[in-house]
Formats: sequence, C-alpha cells, structure tokens
Amino acid sequence: MNELLLSALLAHAENGGLRLVAGPSDASWSAVSVEAGEADLREHGDGRLAVLTSAAPATTWQQDALLRRVRDRGFTGLALPGASGMDAGALRLADRLGLTLLDVVRPVQLAKACWMLIEARDALTLSQVRKVAQSFEYSADDLADLLRHISANLGLGVALVEAGTVIHEAGDHLDEGLLAAIGYDSWIDRTRTTAFAAASVRVDSPGRSGLRLVLFGHGLSDAQLLALSVAAEVAMPAVAARLLIDEVAAVNDVAVSSGLLRDFVDIRGAADIEVARRMAERGWRTSGHHLGFRMVARGRLDPFSLLRSISSDLAAVDAEAHATTTGRGIGGWLTFADAPSPERVERAVAALRELHAAALRDFTIATGVGSLQSGPEGLAATLDEAADAARIAAARSATGWFVRVDSLGLDQLLLAWTGTDTFVPAAQSLLAPLQEGGGELLSTLSAYLDNESGIAATAAALGLHRNTVAVRIRRVQELLGIDMADPEARLALHLACRAVQPR
Repeated sequence: MNELLLSALLAHAENGGLRLVAGPSDASWSAVSVEAGEADLREHGDGRLAVLTSAAPATTWQQDALLRRVRDRGFTGLALPGASGMDAGALRLADRLGLTLLDVVRPVQLAKACWMLIEARDALTLSQVRKVAQSFEYSADDLADLLRHISANLGLGVALVEAGTVIHEAGDHLDEGLLAAIGYDSWIDRTRTTAFAAASVRVDSPGRSGLRLVLFGHGLSDAQLLALSVAAEVAMPAVAARLLIDEVAAVNDVAVSSGLLRDFVDIRGAADIEVARRMAERGWRTSGHHLGFRMVARGRLDPFSLLRSISSDLAAVDAEAHATTTGRGIGGWLTFADAPSPERVERAVAALRELHAAALRDFTIATGVGSLQSGPEGLAATLDEAADAARIAAARSATGWFVRVDSLGLDQLLLAWTGTDTFVPAAQSLLAPLQEGGGELLSTLSAYLDNESGIAATAAALGLHRNTVAVRIRRVQELLGIDMADPEARLALHLACRAVQPR
C-alpha cells in the first residue's frame, strides 16, 4: 500500500475538483474513509483522510464542532463539499488543530482518485494510457496541436525537448531545473526536483536525434510518475509520426518557396502576373522597403537544418521577415511597410548579426546583408547585394564571417563584385559623377589608368596638354573621394572603367 500525498492528490487531473482550504499543505495519509456524514465515520481515524459526501454545515458553531469531532477521532484530513465557504474562524480552527481541510465538488470522484493512488497502480496507469489514447481521436493540425491535445487530456504539462532545449511545450512551462535534470541517455527517465517531477521517453525520429517527449507536473507521487512513464511510451509513436509528417510537409513547403524566390530573382523584380500571384499567396510583400540577407556554407551544410534553426529568432526581429533555402545556404529579407529610420535599420542589422552569431555555433556559414531598397526591383537588388556580400564574407574571418554591403569601401565592393551581375550597375553608380561635360573626365580617367597612371603618356594618348590631364585627374579625385595613390583604389577604378566603357 502506498502513501497518499496531498500534493499528488492535487496534481491528479480527476480529483473531483479538490482544493486546499486550510490546515497543513504537506499532509499525507495511509488510508481514506469515505462516508455520507461525520456520524458515519469510524471511531478511530488513525491519521486517515475523511471524505464526506454531505455538504459542510451552514452555521459557525456547527462548523467548529464538526472540525473538532473529526480531529478528535484521529483524522488528520477532511474533504467535503462547501468547505471553502466555511467561516474564517472555522478555517483558523483547522489550522490550530492541524487538520487539512479540503473543498471537493465531486466527493465520489475524489474517492476513486484516492483508491487509484493508494492501492491500484495498474488502474492509475490504465487511466493515464486511456487519456493519451483519447488524444488521438481528433485530427491534430500539427505537432504543437497534438501536444496540446495530450496535455489537455492528462491535465499536465507536455513538452518535446532536444539536447536540453524546449522545442514545443503545452499546458505548462517546463522548469529549467527539471529540464537540466532529465537523463538523455536512457530510454525511459523519471526525474524529480524540489517542486516538479517528469517522466520522459526517447523519441525515435529518422531525421533528428536527441529528442525526448516529457510529461511533467507539480507534486506528482511515485505512483503517478510511474504511470506517466507508461503513458509517455504509448504517446511517443504518435508524436514521432506527427513529427515526421510535419517535417515532410515543411521540406516540401521550403522547396516550393525556394523555387518561387529563384523565379522572382531571375526576373529581377520585373512585372510578372504569375510570380506576383504566388508571392501574394505566400504572404511575401514586394511593396515597401526591404533589407536582404544571405547565409552561405563555408563547409558541409544542410540548408534546411539551418533554416529551421534560425526561424524562431528571425520571427522575433522587428520587421516582417521571410527566409527560405537557396543553393548551398538560405536567402531572406526583412520588409518595412514604411521607410524605416536609420536607427531602426541599424537595429535590424544588429539583429541579423546576432542571428548569424547564434547560427555560427552550429553551422559553418558566412552571412551577407544588402542595402535598404524599396519596391519589387529593390527587393531583387538587395537580395543580389546580400548574395555578393555573403561571398565576400566567406573569405573574411576578421569580420566574423559577416559582411554588410553598406560597410564596405567602394574599392572592396567593386573588387569583390567583378564576377557578379551587380558589378556593372555598381560601377555605373560609382562613375556617374564623371559623366559631366560630355564624359571627358571619364575618358581621361580611363586613359590615365590604361597608361599606368602616367600624366605624360595619358596626354600623348589623348592629344592633350599634360597640365589639362593633371587638372582633370585632380577633379576626378575630388568628385569620387578616392585616393588615387592607393593601388587597390586604382585597380577598382580601372575595373569600373572597363565595365562602363568596354573595349
């Protein structure tokens, strides 16, 4: 025969609506007496819990007398309907007598619960297993919905954890101390902390290892914990199957979204009714202002795992966020309905940097961030910029494998973009100030760089006086703000001139 703990009785889902009203909260009993009224109780309570089906008396003196007589007979606990409505003086008397006073809505159901917890472990286990089975009677939308069904039927907390991290939870919050105490190596684990207890089982999943299904609650007895461990084993196959179904659906959805993003980037933001319809159906806004980002592999990488890893943190960024797999990495963007302030943009970039740092702990990646752009064409442009920046970041350990286009020098940008589709527009943007005066400054700069920065050789090639060439080159430096004495700057300008004025 087991000891009946008050905490276990309160934790039991079908306890008849039991509630502690007064007296010791750490009570326990070895037996229970169930009668219609106080007069029917046995003469010697011997530390039992008395459960009465009749309601508490209405007058104060009758309430006091009832409590004294029950305690004098040796009972240390009394449960009856209406106890919560007793006079405050009666409640204080229960405290002084050391009598645990409980209010119960359905005394017969309480009696059944006491019987299960004290004498019928098999019945308790069967009851918990039946509740788990009832959770599968209704179709669940996804894994989180299935866990909510199980939690609601058991009246306890349910969680799916992986390597010390909560993936989903329902019904209650899994205490960090309890989470840390769970044994991940064993098939079944029963764990206790000061306040909580949990039964967990390993979840068989072909795609993920280290998963456990956890059933947990406050004040559970050993019998309840043992019953929950059986219930967890019964629930596990359904959880594993639901997990697999959700993962297959997620992979298919990512494949669709990846193809859509590729189609959008290919048309470079141009009007396309079909692509626009698909973007709208997915909730991808092309209007507004956008900030693209790209994470690429620096080694072996499962893009889907990376996407799943960052999804929750990405959703917390102060902007409308989207991401999908693309090539050997993921591509995404933040959208702002209205033009964001510079401060908000900086906060968004900082959030992306934190996202990168968190992902870097588990994945060998490099991350690039584009510039703020507007409209459909701007979205395509910032995604291109982010891809270029990620390619640069992959070779820059000094920046923590993170590069933002706006933070690069123009020479670095042009040098890195030479082999990309965005190089020519960048070169045109850089050299735009030299188009004044019919483009003579641009042609002079191009000839100057072709002639190894020689004033005399440039003058001879253009048929100009050397002083004219020198004045024009100084003007070029003023307009572009670039140090012509820097070899990398000269190379970048030379590449830009070749792109804008192809031979």
